Amino acid sequence: GVENLVIIGSGPAGYTAAIYAARANLKPVVFEGYQVGGVPGGQLMTTTEVENFPGFPDGITGPDLMDKMRKQAERWGAELHQEDVEFIDVKNRPFVIRSSDREVKSHSVIIATGATAKRLRLPREEEFWSRGISACAICDGASPLYKGQVLAVVGGGDTATEEAIYLTKYACHVHLLVRRDQLRASKAMQDRVLNNPNITVHFNTEAVDVVGNTKGQMSGIQLRRIDTGEEKVLEVKGLFYGIGHTPNSQLLQGQIELDSSGYILVDEGTAKTSVDGVFAAGDVQDHEWRQAVTAAGSGCIAALSVERYLVSNDLLVEFHQACS
Repeated sequence: GVENLVIIGSGPAGYTAAIYAARANLKPVVFEGYQVGGVPGGQLMTTTEVENFPGFPDGITGPDLMDKMRKQAERWGAELHQEDVEFIDVKNRPFVIRSSDREVKSHSVIIATGATAKRLRLPREEEFWSRGISACAICDGASPLYKGQVLAVVGGGDTATEEAIYLTKYACHVHLLVRRDQLRASKAMQDRVLNNPNITVHFNTEAVDVVGNTKGQMSGIQLRRIDTGEEKVLEVKGLFYGIGHTPNSQLLQGQIELDSSGYILVDEGTAKTSVDGVFAAGDVQDHEWRQAVTAAGSGCIAALSVERYLVSNDLLVEFHQACS
């Protein structure tokens, strides 16, 4: 048979879409992904405390939040598979989705495969990930770990400059480490950074590794000057990556409209992609905000859009309740 809906991905976007679709009795089939994002649950699985998700005044860990969303989707009847999708065909109808273990045909698809933060792959990066190194200043900047400390941001574009400015709210000083001899950011952002007394910009500079103290906390960054090769240690308590993200949209290349960076293009304010019946939610279509709550919101929009699409195209497979 043909399914109503297949959801690919399992962060806040995929699980929220699953909750809404399951409650609407669409019996969605969810491929949570396994290897691609590392673990089902998406980028939040690598974060420790989530302090800005509404409804959790004391904070909640990323994995706990995803576990709650997953259970909620399951409770309403979503069919979950911890498998990676290896092939999608949205050029023919019904759409075909193939994982390592099964092939499913479906009238509609929600792509919620997320994005992956680019990393520097420093030798001790894993050791200090979420304990000094972060890919999201907005998520982690307010953490007690960083309040009143000296912090560093890597990158020279709008993301990095924005993160550096944002971190000045919490840090006593911010160092911006830029590989090139100039900033790539917009003129306005460059001026804001260069005129801020609490930010020092280091050009022609790359991070080689992070340094820890005897307590196992991060205490500095090993820097190398690209022009002279000179190395030194800069004392900082935190390092933030502002070097961008890679959207996980590889399976859809050539089938659906993507922007130049690979993000799925959707009609402004909707989840609609260039292919009728294919919707996108979460970070795979959002290079700007990338928050758990915005991803969840877009998952809701995608699921409600699917129901509307199936009904108006007379594709909905109804599951009726018998009178008790």
